[in-house]
Amino acid sequence: MSIDHPTVARSGTHLCRVRVRYAECDPMGVAHHSSYIPWLEIARTELLRGAGLSYAAMEKAGVFLVVAALEARYRAPARYDDVIEIETRLGRATAARLEHEYELRLVERLGAPAEGLLMHARTTLACVDAHGRVRPMPDNLARPAMPGRGDPAARTDQ
Repeated sequence: MSIDHPTVARSGTHLCRVRVRYAECDPMGVAHHSSYIPWLEIARTELLRGAGLSYAAMEKAGVFLVVAALEARYRAPARYDDVIEIETRLGRATAARLEHEYELRLVERLGAPAEGLLMHARTTLACVDAHGRVRPMPDNLARPAMPGRGDPAARTDQ
């Protein structure tokens, strides 16, 4: 999968686009359901990068964000060579967890503009150390600009 367009930040959300590769499809040209999960990771990584942070730098510092939960609702199939736009929103944040919400929308099919909701998903990431033990979220991920972090009522203990 290639990222066809630069990511765009927009008031609390982050957008990125991917093109469905042949290897991600079944013999009928439909994207396999497992192909969507790496697309979510790409979108999450780009959201973090758009905030001036890097997974690589975090991991070098001994901070790891692991997927603790994933919920996906498939609405329509993506097909080979479709361009998909992934909107990622940071949801609830706690002392050691971050939730993300995603909408995957079709924006191009067969070289022409297209539209339609393909998937809605949600992930919960847990912050752990190099040994897999839960640890507090670093301050640079807990800044008030992130939804839920600046509001004491939105914070919980884990």
